[in-house]
Amino acid sequence: MHPAVAEGLGDHCELIRLWEESDPDAVLAARRDEIVAVATGGTTIDGPFLDGLPAVRLVASFGVGYDRIDASAAAARGVVVTNTPGVLDDEVADTALGLLLMTVRELGRAEQYLREGKWADGRPYPLTPATLHGRRMGILGLGRIGQAIADRVQPFGVSVAYHNRHPKGVDYPYYASLTEMAADVDILMIVIPGGDSTRHLVDASVLKALGADGILINVARGTVVDEQALVDALRTNTILYAGLDVFEHEPKVHPDLLTLPNAVLLPHVGSATIPTRTAMANLVVDNIRHWLSDGTPLTPVPESTDLVN
Repeated sequence: MHPAVAEGLGDHCELIRLWEESDPDAVLAARRDEIVAVATGGTTIDGPFLDGLPAVRLVASFGVGYDRIDASAAAARGVVVTNTPGVLDDEVADTALGLLLMTVRELGRAEQYLREGKWADGRPYPLTPATLHGRRMGILGLGRIGQAIADRVQPFGVSVAYHNRHPKGVDYPYYASLTEMAADVDILMIVIPGGDSTRHLVDASVLKALGADGILINVARGTVVDEQALVDALRTNTILYAGLDVFEHEPKVHPDLLTLPNAVLLPHVGSATIPTRTAMANLVVDNIRHWLSDGTPLTPVPESTDLVN
């Protein structure tokens, strides 16, 4: 857990630092009737976990995605779940744009070419087959981060469309079908939450629809993409490039992705700056402190709405 969480909560409650305990499970069992709130940075929290802590009424997640928390099971037990939206939107959107530029212009490969001395030997880097200007982006998940990405790419001459479960009050074209959108765009930007409902939503059929000039960028959750289907699509040039900040089984990366020259891979750094991670930590603290003082969390997830209204 980010140190600012412990620092911010130390004067407001008794804080059990599980990462410092030699046997965290024994501590949880011994204090099961006393623990009323949990701050988590990635632990799986499901119904059985919560049943083991019957006094818990708040789970504060460090991150905007909360697919490792069964928020519906929590709501059924009267437990509110919070996350950290808003404070990381710009950072992740900047990462998405950087990843797109690295991918479409092969910037990482070009840098490696220079470092290997090939340019100094008088061999110019080969012309890249693609450009960014004039492309059409389909955003899978037009939430806060998706909107921030849309705002950034339009000055580059990139048009925007989107696919959500429901249309929003925006001017971009809306597609009820993900496959149909993929067929009409040449950049598929994934910003949708993970979880069972979106697992492998981007499969072989979507990649085929994206086509041979298509670029896939994923800054959301690796589970949204069928990773083996993506490997096959890149290897057979079914799509042109992929830029990934997240992976299906991270931190493990599909070994074939590491060998593909048309894949740009980052180690899940979308929000990984000191200012942004500190802001996320402070929002975890604020959620817990508000809940402790008056029972009102600041940023409950949708599954918890009925518990706080």
